[in-house]
Amino acid sequence: MPPRQQQWWCLCVLAGILFSIFLYSSHLSLQNRQVPPPLWTTLPPSNRRSATLSDGTITFYLKLSSYEAQFPNLQRHPCRPVIAEAGLCQRAGASPLLLLVVKSHPASSSRRAALRHTWARPREMGGYWLQPLFLVATTPNVRQLHLVQRESSSFRDVVLWDFVESHHNLSLKERCFLQWLCQHCRQAAFIFKGDDDVFVNPKALVGYLQRRPNASHFLHGNIQNHSKVMRYGKYSVSRALYPLDRYPCFASGGGFILPGPLVPALYQASLWLPVFPLDDVYLGFLVLAAGLSFTHDERFRVWGAPKDTREVYQESFMVHGLTPERMEEVWTELWSPHPGKEA
Repeated sequence: MPPRQQQWWCLCVLAGILFSIFLYSSHLSLQNRQVPPPLWTTLPPSNRRSATLSDGTITFYLKLSSYEAQFPNLQRHPCRPVIAEAGLCQRAGASPLLLLVVKSHPASSSRRAALRHTWARPREMGGYWLQPLFLVATTPNVRQLHLVQRESSSFRDVVLWDFVESHHNLSLKERCFLQWLCQHCRQAAFIFKGDDDVFVNPKALVGYLQRRPNASHFLHGNIQNHSKVMRYGKYSVSRALYPLDRYPCFASGGGFILPGPLVPALYQASLWLPVFPLDDVYLGFLVLAAGLSFTHDERFRVWGAPKDTREVYQESFMVHGLTPERMEEVWTELWSPHPGKEA
């Protein structure tokens, strides 16, 4: 076994041991959590295979054997939630549900706290029920896992899976989240999905959905059109895995909107398509395989604010790359001139 795979294997074994300790210590609190059964109790079997896809400009080839060789865990790992929060979407009542979903690392407790104190709070706004949800995977750090469990007990807004948190496993998190939606949250009207360092302006987001014709027909975001493949650095992929020089169109993963009615088609595509090791590109392939479309809007500020001013944050749907401290400051700047109004 190559050294890199040996290191990965050792990390997985260590994480498994520590995770077992975490499960034992939190067993009593979790077993007493009463949740309703999933809406879809029998999921279709996986049937992953090679794929040839075309968007009319480029034809893309995904050879399953290459993905199995380099990223077997992404292709085979079953989606086993340790904390499922299966009843979360039943809290919306009669209002259409806008799910505010955040990809978060177990170590990012301060970021999650800042989000819960600002925009990631359950509330009614513009005729929608806004419900936050944090997507987390495991870690060898038992202290961090205990903090996640405590947050879950306090806020009931965390889904925790049993695989190890990592950059490439964000694609696994994407696949498992689609399964979670089909099992437990098929009533969601829209899903906003972003990173835990994004600022979201819920008023602007809801206003956009209200004004946009046929909003439920498209995925909305800052769309990257046939981006160039990187061969070096954090986002690199090998030519053996992906020999083409361009990707399909995809919504930049910092923040985008997924309409609930499109989730079943994406989930069905996730059952057979090879899992690409970059989560936003992977979603682009799922959209292509499902025959769906994107719509672009620059107010999804995935590259950060062009100017760090109140006006920019007021007109933006989301802004990527804020510290927890700046998140609090921006929230106060936007809402403090309106006494009596709920932020």
